[in-house]
Amino acid sequence: MHIVSRQPSETAPARIAPLSVLPVFFDLRGKRAVVAGGSDAAAWKAELLAAAGAQVHVYAPSKTLGADMLRQLNGGDARYVHHDDLWSPAAFDGAAIAVVDAETDEEASAFSEAARRAGVPCNVIDKPAFCAFQFGSIVNRSPVVVGISTSGAAPILGQAVRRRIETLLPASLADWVALASRLRDRVLERFAPGVQRRGLWEALVDRAFGPALEGDDDTILSALAAGLDKPVGGHVTFVGAGPGDAELLTLKAVRALQAADVILFDDLVSDSVLELARREAKRILVGKRASRPSCKQSEINDLMVTLARAGRHVVRLKSGDPMIFARAGEEIAELQKAGIGYDVVPGITAGLALASACGVSLTHRDHAKSVRFVTGHSKNGGIPEDMDWDAIADPSATTVFYMGARNAPHIAERLIAKGMTGDTPAVVAAELGRSQQRVVRTDLAALPQAVVRLGFSGPMVIGIGHCFHRSQFDTQAASSFRQSRQETPRFSAVLIGRG
Repeated sequence: MHIVSRQPSETAPARIAPLSVLPVFFDLRGKRAVVAGGSDAAAWKAELLAAAGAQVHVYAPSKTLGADMLRQLNGGDARYVHHDDLWSPAAFDGAAIAVVDAETDEEASAFSEAARRAGVPCNVIDKPAFCAFQFGSIVNRSPVVVGISTSGAAPILGQAVRRRIETLLPASLADWVALASRLRDRVLERFAPGVQRRGLWEALVDRAFGPALEGDDDTILSALAAGLDKPVGGHVTFVGAGPGDAELLTLKAVRALQAADVILFDDLVSDSVLELARREAKRILVGKRASRPSCKQSEINDLMVTLARAGRHVVRLKSGDPMIFARAGEEIAELQKAGIGYDVVPGITAGLALASACGVSLTHRDHAKSVRFVTGHSKNGGIPEDMDWDAIADPSATTVFYMGARNAPHIAERLIAKGMTGDTPAVVAAELGRSQQRVVRTDLAALPQAVVRLGFSGPMVIGIGHCFHRSQFDTQAASSFRQSRQETPRFSAVLIGRG
């Protein structure tokens, strides 16, 4: 069989997917902000505006002021100015922003129109049709501020997203950002532009998500600069992209993608994972697929070395885990021969994604004493001749075959010939970790038919062992199978065979 070589190709996807709204940040320090209304909702917006440094002018008759607004106006805070009257068009003179809690659509429309004529962006609380902008949920690590919007569709979801982000950003992050601001001039003077200066900032970023600051600015700067005086060169980071779902990436993997100059990625890496990469990073597809035009491994090795020697931070992005059937060993050997540094960020390999999809333990103590990850094809496309089939046929082990779909008949034949019974439970899966994920449950004797029934031309994963017995995940499989008749589920299953 002749395989045509495909040259590495730079892709040019959209730098950002379509946005429902454009996130912007107003600098309100010392600027006039108008808040019309004395309700608790208006008081909260007034507090936000004051926190951003605005001079907040509240327009509301005293008798309409709620408890929260009274507390703010009577607290002696010079950022608040109370106008004991309803708003009028004159209120917008010199204003940078305006907010109203309107009881009726008529008032909302009048306020919005007056603000528009004055050239002032306005927000009408809980009436998005009249808004020029919307407030989102806020994660405050000032000067780092994260705004979250659901375009008004699901505010409660926005709050849930905020809580999730709150857990990822340590409170000490604010101190690190303040430090970066104080050090900026010294860094510009001391470190050359390019790789060295960027290395200093990356060292700060790596520390920013860890413990709080210790020592004075000079001590911290010296610690961050340690090692930067060594000869500067490129670096390669092998990153595991997991089975497809971007949410399964580690935080370290995301940081590597955000720091990359160039990303060499495989065919199986999902678009959602690439979306997390630094916008400026060059993305080069170097995928290899059986029976399709593919990049030669030697071409990938040469490109990786060339880019790193040019001082680039290269991310070698591989589906699953980079150290499981991903030829990382060959690529690392080339880097070592060229004297180029590298590190590895693990990912979730397909075998573990299969266990998650089926809801089974690959090492369930009632069914397996070990687990094996086995290649399903050799360099020439067939089954490797030097595999220990006696060991693989051990009924006390769980075996996961990678890339074994085309050789499924030979795998079943060999294992049965070595004494494994035909009713040994098995599963076949495709597109693990993606919305199109499919899992077919079968047994060893019916394995070839299950592969055909799955009807997928891409890579598949085969699991064989008693941990896949029907009782382990029948409830989930049957439920998902019923759903598949009505919609495309995250987990779908087809039951085949006797197991």
